[in-house]
Amino acid sequence: MRIKILFASILAIALASTVSAQDTKAFLGRWDMTVTPATGTPYPQWMELTDDGGKIEGRVQPRGGAWHPIAGAHMDSGKLIVDVGQAGHGSEISWELTSPSADKLTGVEKRGDADGPTLAGVKAPLLDRPMPKKWTKPRSLFDGKDLKGWVPIEHVENNRWVARDGELVNDNPEVPGQKMRPAANIMTTEKFQDFKLHIEVNCPEGGNSGIYLRGRYELQVGTEGGKIPSHEMGAIYSWYAPPAGAKNDLGRWTTFDVTLVGRHVTVLRDGKMYHDNVELPGPTGGALDSNEAEPGPFYLQGDHHGVIQYRNITISVPKK
Repeated sequence: MRIKILFASILAIALASTVSAQDTKAFLGRWDMTVTPATGTPYPQWMELTDDGGKIEGRVQPRGGAWHPIAGAHMDSGKLIVDVGQAGHGSEISWELTSPSADKLTGVEKRGDADGPTLAGVKAPLLDRPMPKKWTKPRSLFDGKDLKGWVPIEHVENNRWVARDGELVNDNPEVPGQKMRPAANIMTTEKFQDFKLHIEVNCPEGGNSGIYLRGRYELQVGTEGGKIPSHEMGAIYSWYAPPAGAKNDLGRWTTFDVTLVGRHVTVLRDGKMYHDNVELPGPTGGALDSNEAEPGPFYLQGDHHGVIQYRNITISVPKK
């Protein structure tokens, strides 16, 4: 009798584990998330969940800043509860998620016990495309005379971008002892899928900007203080640091040549390889949206500080 009871207990545990594994399987993978507050504009986030021996692990890319690991995740009444971390005021943030289909998530963000924004997720596309055999002749995205083809975004009431002496300049100098107002970013009116980008930039010492590819993946320009390598000049922000030993070397003109095909990017700085066909797991902080399958614009970050100068911005796309 005891043997039968023991066997039944083991079987029940095994079945429960199998059901739990089946329940969580629908949530695993990379997800392009859209967060919609009750008032205001929807904004992008990103999440990746994996199964490590029955334990769900993962990482989240919030609206801004760097990605971070989740604090934990568990199933509760058919929902996956993801402990995302703490909000600015100390409240614990969790995502309550359901999976209505194989490639979609829906849910709500909770801060403590209070319901917050709604959540919608789609399975991130593979974007696994071969390298094009031929490219078009490079053409200019900035004529050096005016801002035709570019439009300020965010904090547009404090737009500091000007065309001056053949350069696209964010004229937003830091004033010691003065709190800086957030200034506008600027983006192309044209959108791109795969491309080769050539761009030259002069970022002053202590300056901070960024070049957003498809409006979603930031190539860091300038510095965030030097403590985190993946936040310094030439990094794919928070995903990949510059090569070991690379210096920011600010206050002079420097050249970036970027090739983006699918979700693989190659970056050269002044002819030196910084990132060799590395995979972009997902959008970085500051992305315009999480629609990774779609073309997107270039945008240049101007909401930090420093008189950042850009010039000789050209683009090539795959030849049809």
